[in-house]
Amino acid sequence: MSALIKCPPRTVERAWIDYNGHMNMAYYNLVFDQALDHVFDLLGIGADYVRNRGGSCFTVEIHVNYVRELSLGDPIEVTFQLLDWDDKRMHYYQEMFHGRDRYLAATSEQMTLHVDMSTRKANPFPTDVTDRIARLMAQQINLPRPERVGHVMAIAPDKSRRTT
Repeated sequence: MSALIKCPPRTVERAWIDYNGHMNMAYYNLVFDQALDHVFDLLGIGADYVRNRGGSCFTVEIHVNYVRELSLGDPIEVTFQLLDWDDKRMHYYQEMFHGRDRYLAATSEQMTLHVDMSTRKANPFPTDVTDRIARLMAQQINLPRPERVGHVMAIAPDKSRRTT
C-alpha cells in the first residue's frame, strides 16, 4: 500500500444522472462506498472477511461535500487517507476527482465501527487487522491533514439579516 491509496477508476453511468443533468448526490455516496470496498479488501476486512471471520465495519457518521458537478461519461478517481484509528474505529477521508480534468468533485469524511456480526455489537479488530491498519497509518501519518476534515455545517451569523 502506498501513502495515498488510489481506488479503481469509475465512469459516471446514465442511471446516476438526475433531472438536473448531473450525477445525483446519492451516487457520490455509492462511488465513495465502492472505493472503500477496495480499501477494506487491502486491509483484509472486505466481503471475504465478513463471510469467513464474522466481522464487519459499519459506517456511524459521514460528511460529504459536493464541490463540483460530474456528468454522464465523466471518468472518476477516488483517493483514500486514513486519519486516525483505535481498536474498534477508523476515521478516514476520501476525495473524488474528475479523472481527466483533475478537478475535485467531492469529499467524504467517515467514521466506521468494527462489529461482531453474530452479536451486531462493537468489537475490537483482530490482531492481524490492527497490524495492517497500523502499517497503513504509519505510511500516511505524515500526509497533510485535508482542509475539509472536521468541517462544521452552519449558516454564519450575518448582522444585515433582518429579524422580525
